[in-house]
Amino acid sequence: MTNTPFDTRSRHDIRHALLQHDEVALIDVREEAQYAAGHPLFAVNIPLSKLEIEVLNRLPRFAIPLTVYDNGEGLAQVAAQRLRKLGFTDVALLEKGLQGWRESGGELFIDVNSPSKAFGELVESRNHTPSLAAEDVNTLLHSGKPVVVLDSRRFDEYQTMSIPGGISVPGAELVLRVGDLAPSPQTTVIVNCAGRTRSIIGTQSLVNAGIRNPVYALRNGTIGWTLAGLQLEHGQARRYAQVSDSALQQAMRSARQIADLAGVKRTSLSQLKNWQQQNQHTVYLFDVRDAEEYATGHLPASRHVAGGQLVQETDHYASVRGARVALIDDNGVRANMSASWLAQMGWDVSVLEGVSQSDFTEKGGWTPIIPALPVQQEVEPALLAEWLTEDGTQVLDFTTSANYVNGHIPAAAWLQRSLLSQQGKKAVPEADRYVVTCGSSMLARYAVAELSELTDKPVMVLNGGNNAWKAAGLPLEQGETALLQVRNDRYRRPYEGVDVPPATMQAYLEWEYGLIAQLERDGTHGFSVLAQKTV
Repeated sequence: MTNTPFDTRSRHDIRHALLQHDEVALIDVREEAQYAAGHPLFAVNIPLSKLEIEVLNRLPRFAIPLTVYDNGEGLAQVAAQRLRKLGFTDVALLEKGLQGWRESGGELFIDVNSPSKAFGELVESRNHTPSLAAEDVNTLLHSGKPVVVLDSRRFDEYQTMSIPGGISVPGAELVLRVGDLAPSPQTTVIVNCAGRTRSIIGTQSLVNAGIRNPVYALRNGTIGWTLAGLQLEHGQARRYAQVSDSALQQAMRSARQIADLAGVKRTSLSQLKNWQQQNQHTVYLFDVRDAEEYATGHLPASRHVAGGQLVQETDHYASVRGARVALIDDNGVRANMSASWLAQMGWDVSVLEGVSQSDFTEKGGWTPIIPALPVQQEVEPALLAEWLTEDGTQVLDFTTSANYVNGHIPAAAWLQRSLLSQQGKKAVPEADRYVVTCGSSMLARYAVAELSELTDKPVMVLNGGNNAWKAAGLPLEQGETALLQVRNDRYRRPYEGVDVPPATMQAYLEWEYGLIAQLERDGTHGFSVLAQKTV
C-alpha cells in the first residue's frame, strides 16, 4: 500500500462540481448512526467497516473522483488508502473533514436518504399532492364507501405493520396495478408508507398518470396513524395479482407520457455497451421489476432494485451524483415511472428499449462484486464447537449488531472492522487463536489479514459463517453479551418497528417538514418538479 499523501477537496470544490453536474462521490466512512447525525446533502454512507463488500457496486468506475471524510475519528485516511489499493485513481480527503464542511458554511442534513426525502417534500409543496389525515381515512374506511389502501413500502415493511385492510403495492408498481385494484372510478385510493416520502411520490404518480379515482396520500403514513391513536395490523400478506391486459396497456401509455414530459431519455443495448466500454462516465444499470421477476430472468450485469426503493434510496444505489442511470423492466411501466422521478431529481436517466425476454439470460438473485482475497484457513462449525469447550479460542463476530443480539455463537464477541483500525491490538481480547464470522463469513474474511498482523496469532474463518452454525443445530446465545464497542452500525429509523416513542415520531415529522428550507439554504439539489396532472 502506497504512503503517497492524499490531495484534499474543499466544500467549494464539491459544490462547484455539483452545480456543473460533474460526477461527485462524497463518501462518509463513519458508521450509519454517526452519518445520520449530520452529513452533506449528497454525501453517501459507505462505512469503513463494510467498505470492500459495498464499494465496487456503488462506485463502479475506478476513475471516479472520490472524496472521503469522517469527523475526526481517524477513519478517512485508512479508507482512502484502501480505496487506492483497490484501484481507485482519484482519491482525495475532504478538507478538514465534516467539521471543515460545517465551518465553511455547509448545510448538514440528518437521517438517511435525505435527498429523496427532501425531494418528496418539494413535490408535495409544488404540486399540492392531495392527502388525508389518519382520522379522515379511518372514517372513510368505516363509511361503507368503496376505498382501497395501497401500501407503497417494501413487502417486509408492510408485513411488520400496516393500515387495516391495506394491500402491499410497492411504489413503482402503483401505476401498473391500480387499474385492477380499483377498477371503478368511484373507488377512493389511499396510498401510504411509514412516514411521508413514498406516500407522496406514490400518490403523485397516480395523479400524474391521470387515474380517474379520487386519490390521497395518508398524511404522515403509519406514524400519523399511530399518533392518532389508531391500531395497525401486523403480519399481513395481501399483495397485487397478475395485471390484466387492459390495465397494462393504459399504464404503459401513461408511464411513457410522464417519462417523456420529465425528460427521460431512451437508449439501446448497443448504446449501453458503448457507454460501458468508453468508461468516460459512471453508468448504473438497474432492473426495477420485483425480485421474483428478476430472479426468473434478467439482463447480465443489471442490479435489481425495486423501482420505488430506487427513488426512495437513490443515494444508496447510485452513489455517484452526476452518473448516468439506465433502467430496465419488461413492459416499460415501472422503468418509465421510476425514471420520471429520477429525472426530476436531476439524474441523467434513460430507459432501455428494444430488449426482449430472450435477453434476460441470467437467473437468480443479484450477486455483489467483491474484491478477491487469498486462500484463507477455514474451520467447520463442528470443530469450532469442540474448540470452544477448551480455553484459547476467541470468536469475533462482524455481523450487524442486531443480528448478533438476536442470536450468536456462545462467547463470541461483537465488533466492527473499523475498530481494528482505530484501536489496533487493544480492540480484541487476548487469545491463542481467533475465528472470525458474520452471517455468511463474507465480510469477516476481510478482517483476517489485519487481525493476523495485529495479534500475530492464527486467524481462521468459520466456513459458512453463523448461517452454517445455525444450520448445524449448534447452540446460540442472545443479547448484548460481549459487545466490544457501541452499537452504532445502524441508525434506528423513527418510522420502523412498533415500539418507537411518540415524541421520536413527531420529531421525525417535524424534520421532514423543514427539508425544503434546508434545500434552499444548501442550493445544490438540482431538482425540477413536473406540474400536477401532466397526463
